[in-house]
Amino acid sequence: MNLVRMFVNGQGMQGGEFNDAFAGATFLGEVDTAPQYRFFSVRDVFPGLHPVAEGGRAVPGELYELPYLMLAHELLPREPEELELGIIELADGTGSLSMRMRETALEAPGVVDISDAGGWRAYLKSQNLPFGQP
Repeated sequence: MNLVRMFVNGQGMQGGEFNDAFAGATFLGEVDTAPQYRFFSVRDVFPGLHPVAEGGRAVPGELYELPYLMLAHELLPREPEELELGIIELADGTGSLSMRMRETALEAPGVVDISDAGGWRAYLKSQNLPFGQP
């Protein structure tokens, strides 16, 4: 079985409404990205990472190991069009797959830079919005 590592930082995290997509995955723990990303809220519905050359921040999230076919057939079809699959660097210097903001989505209506919020859960809490199922 071909396994891949996937970093998640939004509703795919434990307790999130899309965490069921990771039902057959192995939770590897909470991790941070390397400090080379900006973090965005898209209409306060989901977040997205975007790599930057300067002014980046570390973004907290969770790391999973899952079968490639689970990624291809269960996770990717549920992702919004503003995101695309890419490779990111984690704080420990290793790489992982992750959904990232498409360059073309950065200027879309409802996209707000939340890089200093401390992650998706912290941002939602600061806006009095629920995490996961309402």
